[in-house]
Amino acid sequence: MRLTRRHFARLAMATAFIASLALHMPGAWAKDKYVIGFSQTTTVEPWRVQFNKDLVAEAKNHPNVELLVADGQDKTEKQVADVENFIRQEVDAILISPKESAGLTGVVEKAMDAGIPVIVLDRNVDTDKFTQWIGGDNVVIGEAAGQHAVELLGGKGKAKGTVVEIWGGLGTQASHDRSNGFHKYTDAEKGITYLLDKQSGDWKQDQAYNIMATALRNHEDIKLVYGHNDPMAYGAYLAAKDAGREKDILFLGVDGLPNEGVQWVNKGELAATFLYPTPGAEGLRQALKVLAGEKVEKKIVLGTETITKANAPEILKKNGL
Repeated sequence: MRLTRRHFARLAMATAFIASLALHMPGAWAKDKYVIGFSQTTTVEPWRVQFNKDLVAEAKNHPNVELLVADGQDKTEKQVADVENFIRQEVDAILISPKESAGLTGVVEKAMDAGIPVIVLDRNVDTDKFTQWIGGDNVVIGEAAGQHAVELLGGKGKAKGTVVEIWGGLGTQASHDRSNGFHKYTDAEKGITYLLDKQSGDWKQDQAYNIMATALRNHEDIKLVYGHNDPMAYGAYLAAKDAGREKDILFLGVDGLPNEGVQWVNKGELAATFLYPTPGAEGLRQALKVLAGEKVEKKIVLGTETITKANAPEILKKNGL
């Protein structure tokens, strides 16, 4: 068959189209180097500092990975801009840990529309249009905190006491889940009452200190404080200590970092903390599976652990502390 100029033109167009599709198909062609963008909410909170360390350490195990880390500076608009920048750079995959669910939904969908796989870490987004989500189960963690609070206040059916709850953020699903899980058990106890409306410490120690200082001035009897993370629980403890009331109150936190929450539990400053494992290392491993063309689960839930003075020394020892 004689090939005309028109045939060559059509063949060239078809080849270009197939090549374009292949570029956007994870695992279609193995690459010598993958560029992976990571959008982190903030690099200030201790849990997120550890999160970044775990991710960077894992990236060092993969010489074919170039990891780009963007600090969202605790601002949704900055995170959106960071992810849009990754899209423009045509990175091979994006890892994102959103500051808030709704605000980051649109840009995650935009990345997926651009053919870039997105793995969401920790807080989720308000869409199913992502490759995978990895994180702890905040409802389960809240339930563990609620059960422990009931035991500390007298046991099931007998628990009594006043509780101060300090939220992480009213706009984050993690905070709602930790609260709902907690209340599943504490609300069942008629003897437990709550002293504050929803008050957000924005996951920060200093803000929780101020909330607790006000609560101490307004309430003579506080039995237990539940902070949605360890820094806020510790901030509440410091406020109580400055008021000379820390020995009368039990403090519960969440995160369980060895050099932070576990240390505070071991010293008797917090009654307990509940492990919220960082998802960074697993996120990178899963991204590489996606890029290799492997099928991955839509959701990976990381486990938790209740940490009290009984097991805190063992955890510290395992971590060289």
